[in-house]
Amino acid sequence: MDAAAADTRAKPVNLDHLLKLAGPDMAGVDSLIRDRMQSPVSVIPALAEHLIGGSAKRLRPLLTVAAARLAGAKDDGCRKLAAAVEFIHTATLLHDDVVDSSELRRGKVAAHLIWGAPSSVLVGDFLFARAFELMVETGSMSALEILARASRVIAEGEVLQLTRAHDLDLDEAVYLQIIKAKTAELFAAAAEAGGVCAGATSDQCRGLRQYGQDLGLAFQLVDDSLDYSGASETLGKNPGDDFREGKATLPLILAIIRTGEAERAFWLRTIDALEQTDADFERARQLVRETGALDSTLKAAAGYAASAKAALAVFPTGAWRTALEDLADFAVARLA
Repeated sequence: MDAAAADTRAKPVNLDHLLKLAGPDMAGVDSLIRDRMQSPVSVIPALAEHLIGGSAKRLRPLLTVAAARLAGAKDDGCRKLAAAVEFIHTATLLHDDVVDSSELRRGKVAAHLIWGAPSSVLVGDFLFARAFELMVETGSMSALEILARASRVIAEGEVLQLTRAHDLDLDEAVYLQIIKAKTAELFAAAAEAGGVCAGATSDQCRGLRQYGQDLGLAFQLVDDSLDYSGASETLGKNPGDDFREGKATLPLILAIIRTGEAERAFWLRTIDALEQTDADFERARQLVRETGALDSTLKAAAGYAASAKAALAVFPTGAWRTALEDLADFAVARLA
């Protein structure tokens, strides 16, 4: 394993410092979220609560709050943006689970299996609408532009991934393009919007955006690895779901390249044709490990985490900067 990645995993990392600092803000964000997800149409708050209630740390809105405080925000304007970020994220999850036919989300039965796909999609639309109402209420056109752009980019990433589903020839560059859009864009927008809300300088806003983007990439790459190495309790979904859906994530892409023609027939059957037996995931997991694909993915994640921390150099050292550096370390340490 790469020495930098091993060092990140070796030291104890948690979010206690960040969660304590952001505690009052996040209590306000939670209150806003629960207030704004209400509707006289009873299925809307019931379905939204099923998913939103399962989010323990609310990392993306936490990032918005932390970025705003790091940039010197004194008022509570960042809370509405943070709530909007959570609604955007939740809406994309509802839509994703329908598209992917996922069975679990955050350790619970996926909403579309309880309320049906149409209700899940429409409640996702409701949450998008709520997010934009909250953005407008902040009065910041810059923040509105950032989060509106993120919503568009996320949708583009989803469609790109859909068009390349089951594609054995998907390369690392295209895959990074997909996860940069699908995952990292909202992390980047969450951090940048927090800085804009606080009146940060243009250099600081760029630094926060870079931090968020690299943090999001690190998180996604570790999630990719956990699908082949983690347990249901860690993932909040079933291990191997990506494999069973024929989703080409970085560990799989690298394993396919490194096994070459020797395993081409296996990958064609399981990923391209989606003809799988109960034993196929264990074989895929073994190949991913033996080729070093898991270690390579973790090395890439550690590199993005280090880059995220470096992007915070535009801010003076202090409690909030240290807490955000801890968050970058935590992104990689989850694999331990």
